[in-house]
Amino acid sequence: MRSLPLFAAIALALGSAAVLADDAPAVPAKTVVRAAHLVDTQAGTVRDNPVVVIEGDKITEVRYDGQVPAGANVIDLGGATLLPGLIDCHVHLTGDPNEVKGDYYEAILKRSAIDSAILAPIYAKRTLDAGFTTVRNLGASDYVDVALRNAINRGDIPGPRMLVSGPPLGATGGHADDTTGFSPWIQFHDIDGVADGVDAIRHRIRENVKNGADVIKFMASAGVLSAEGSVGAPQYSQEEMNALVDEAHRWGRKVAAHAHGAEAIKMAIRAGVDSVEHSSMIDDEGLKLAKQKGTYLDFDVYNDDYILSEYAKKGFPASTVEKEKLVGRLQRENFQRAVKAGEKMTFGTDAGVYPHGWNGKQFAVMTKWGMTPMQSIQAATVNAADLLDMKGKVGAVAPGYFADLIAVGGDPIKDVSQLEHVGFVMKGGAVDRNEIKR
Repeated sequence: MRSLPLFAAIALALGSAAVLADDAPAVPAKTVVRAAHLVDTQAGTVRDNPVVVIEGDKITEVRYDGQVPAGANVIDLGGATLLPGLIDCHVHLTGDPNEVKGDYYEAILKRSAIDSAILAPIYAKRTLDAGFTTVRNLGASDYVDVALRNAINRGDIPGPRMLVSGPPLGATGGHADDTTGFSPWIQFHDIDGVADGVDAIRHRIRENVKNGADVIKFMASAGVLSAEGSVGAPQYSQEEMNALVDEAHRWGRKVAAHAHGAEAIKMAIRAGVDSVEHSSMIDDEGLKLAKQKGTYLDFDVYNDDYILSEYAKKGFPASTVEKEKLVGRLQRENFQRAVKAGEKMTFGTDAGVYPHGWNGKQFAVMTKWGMTPMQSIQAATVNAADLLDMKGKVGAVAPGYFADLIAVGGDPIKDVSQLEHVGFVMKGGAVDRNEIKR
């Protein structure tokens, strides 16, 4: 602007102001969503006859007197129960087990990130339709999850709000190394997160941040769905984990650690991770450490059922199923111990290991293994929002929060499986679907 002649600059500014004035959007009309009940996740109670007032993409008022502002557009859900949009803190929206149609190696050897990018919007829409309006995507090669998040944010495609990690970090030969178990003459040319040693790890984190990662994920231990012999052995040294967390936090990114084994879990917690994913073999010392450090534990306790039932049919290696047998029941027992110990726990399903849109099936498993229905709902709302640094934005139905609302026909406190059948979904004030029968 300083290089333009003064009169030209003034004319340009006045012209721009006129255009802005002409194009200024009208004040958004109020929308009201009313129902018979509301699950108040902050108070841990259910309230009757809620009236939720929305302007634009935010909630401006929640009242219980039945009064509707004059001129408001009313969405009346009759006898339904309202809840805030649900949050899944561990998904993989760039893949789905149904892509493996009896040929495990076809999916690995004949598909690329382009295939993932084409299919990912389908999985994002299924997740939103299931009532999950916010997710944390923990692991995707080639930054496909970054592109998916950006497309959703632009309004190009429907989907949940996303925090994304990009390629997860891991050691050579470990759970993040796509070439593990293959001939050394086979090469994959995707962008992965394999990094060894402190300097390489710090560089890899900076690359992820540069390319749009909201969160850093790394493989503290071996895993189930990869070719290492172990399920839970540590795959980074304590020095490497310490440096990883230090670097991520330096860049303002939280850290999620994939960890099945007891020792790897404790190493990750000592390093200062913000959440431990899977947490399968956590022991008493690990539970104490997590409580001392304020670390969130994330147990994906539903997908054991799906892996043991379906993966052999889909052609997955027998070693995968055998490894799942080692951790599935143990993970659920340790979930129960963590609930009794009063640990900080959130809701993460590992969706993508089972079909997208089935996220709600985990609530019933969480209640079977020790949580109350309200606790399981809070894990997927207020607790998840806290972990994601989104308190005040999502996870509750309250003034100033995004107008992310879902509704079910029955009472999820009496029957939490109601959350497998979400009938109404609103994200940011826009209705995604409404199949509530009045």
